[in-house]
Amino acid sequence: MTTANYLIWAIAALSTLGVIARPWKLPEAIWAVSGAVMLVVLGLLPWSDALKAVAKGIDVYLFLSGMMLLAELARKEGLFDFLAGQAARLADGSATKLFALVYGVGTAVTVFMSNDATAVVLTPAVFAATKAAKVKDPLPYLLICAFIANAASFVLPISNPANLIIFRDHMPPLLQWLGRFALPSVLSIAVTYSVLRFYAARVAQPGGNGR
Repeated sequence: MTTANYLIWAIAALSTLGVIARPWKLPEAIWAVSGAVMLVVLGLLPWSDALKAVAKGIDVYLFLSGMMLLAELARKEGLFDFLAGQAARLADGSATKLFALVYGVGTAVTVFMSNDATAVVLTPAVFAATKAAKVKDPLPYLLICAFIANAASFVLPISNPANLIIFRDHMPPLLQWLGRFALPSVLSIAVTYSVLRFYAARVAQPGGNGR
């Protein structure tokens, strides 16, 4: 490999490390954008190619902005707290019911509002709900938010913003999408539920009766 290739790999690796580790508690975007700017400044990526790449993602940026605004509006209006609270109330002290209800809410939020909303916005609401339900260990319920955000991320194209980036101009019509991903998504959701429920079976008894 040439020196330029080594520099590209090094910048990419450092940017990725910065996004993951977040040194000095700087936002992830700082490290990602810094890496991209360095590639251009050092002449490793022409300005014209960089601008073209940015322009190609405008539709994705608009979608992400809209979803983030929608999720933030739902959070401010208490939608996620309401859904998690309803799950805790309907569980009526049953660990099995609470687990299933939280899983159902997480699935619905992922499918219709994106996996980011589930992982980032629903998680605090679920934590509050488990406290209200007097769950001894909320971890299994918090794991639901993390895992269902992946398991249900292919039900619809909007379930995961990465779907828009991967498929771009080749996004299939909705019926074709469902034909390809509906069954795998159902299996993914079911298997994830079974595995999480297995590990959580002896943990967290809301209300103390553990039905």
